[in-house]
Amino acid sequence: MDDIEQITRRTLEHYERNARAFLEGTRDHDVSQNVSALLDAIEGAAPFRILDLGCGPGRDLRTFKALGHEPVGIDGSAQFVEMARSWSGCEVWLQDFVDLQLPAGSFDGVFANASLFHVPSAALPDVLLRLYTSLKPRGVLFSSNPRGHNEEGWNGSRYGSYYDYPTWEAYCVAAGFAPVQHYYRPAGLPREQQPWLASVWRKC
Repeated sequence: MDDIEQITRRTLEHYERNARAFLEGTRDHDVSQNVSALLDAIEGAAPFRILDLGCGPGRDLRTFKALGHEPVGIDGSAQFVEMARSWSGCEVWLQDFVDLQLPAGSFDGVFANASLFHVPSAALPDVLLRLYTSLKPRGVLFSSNPRGHNEEGWNGSRYGSYYDYPTWEAYCVAAGFAPVQHYYRPAGLPREQQPWLASVWRKC
């Protein structure tokens, strides 16, 4: 396997080069099912403090803020961080996923929509543990990743890890999470036409 820092650097360079195109290509994506899956699983009274991991240009930060919550974004692309701050008006941190520096016990939920699959498998246990530590007791992690058969490697200039549910569950449970639910997207299609695996986990 390539060096983890090299992998993340090359992947982030891809997003830096294509930040504007990524914004235009994803700004209208409907991820309301995923937003609801996270919010519905969080216990207690709103507003919730939510970490949007891999917030990109800030689309979902805007959604959480409009719903009355207190989102904080985090991304490894400096251009995305600037876009997200401007577009959402939220606090956004510039951090690489494999070197997260997060406050302990701070968030009600972590929203990792199409982001954690970029983490190499060798770094994933530590990343999940840091997310676990950042959550309040019984806090919730949502993740949505392109699914596969546990292969990983380069897809053009981006690195990806593509897990089936049992393997993804094993990683999350090892970090201390308990499963809440999982489903495949887009909804209402045959499984072979559902490339995304979404899952919800609780800190226990």
